[in-house]
Formats: sequence, structure tokens, C-alpha cells
Amino acid sequence: MTWFADNYNLLRGLHIIAVIAWMAGMLYLPRLYVYHAGATAGSELDTTFQTMELKLLRIIINPAMILTWLLGISLMAARPDVLSQPWMWVKLAGVLFLTSWHGFLAGARKRFANGTNTRSARFWRMTNELPFLAAIVMVLAVTTEFLAR
Repeated sequence: MTWFADNYNLLRGLHIIAVIAWMAGMLYLPRLYVYHAGATAGSELDTTFQTMELKLLRIIINPAMILTWLLGISLMAARPDVLSQPWMWVKLAGVLFLTSWHGFLAGARKRFANGTNTRSARFWRMTNELPFLAAIVMVLAVTTEFLAR
């Protein structure tokens, strides 16, 4: 047995905690953008939102994403057989989507900071739930082993 296999339940628990933190940040950041889109560039409100967004990314979202990836890879190292399961490929597609969305949100933060945001509050409101929709698909794929039969 490898260390990963011997500590599978611990790794799985830590992975779930990291995912929860990542998702919380990914759901909150676009909500900040909804309100930030209405702030005048250079105003006190603009500066406050920039500080909140930067700290949310650097202190919560980025570390949580890194931990999610590392722990997920550790889980696959413990049970490489899961890669032959269709539900795992659904989950991995969701992880790639969330990682891409994370990058998109980080780029948007830079545009807000530079005063070059072109997205409306309506756009951010409409896209705010995308990570949650991805999470629904991923969780149901894993817990029901969708496509496994």
C-alpha cells in the first residue's frame, strides 16, 4: 500500500474541505463584481471592492484551488482505477471548467483594477451561478456513478 492509499479517507476529507472553500470564493467573487460594476473608477467604493476582490482571490480562492488539485491528484494516485470510470471524466471536465472560470474571474479582477472592465452588472449576475451548476453535475456524476452502468 502506498501512503496515499493508507490515508485515502483523510485525503478525501481534506479534498472536500478545499472544494468547499474554492466554491465559496467562486460564488462570492462574481457577486462582488455585480456591485463593483456600478462603482465609479477611482472612487472610494472602487478601491474597497478592489481590496476585497484581491484578498478573496489571494487568501481563499487561489490556495483552495491549488489544494483541490493537489488533493484530487493524490486521491487518483491512491485509486488510479477511477480513471477508467466515465463519471470520473465528467468530474474532470467540470474541474477543467472551474479552473478556466477561475482564470476568467482572476482576469476580470485585473480589468476592474485597471479601470477597464467592460462587463455589466447584469453579465455578472447571469454568470454568478455557473460554478454551482458545474458542481451539481460533478457531484451527481460522482455520487450516482452516472454513466457507470
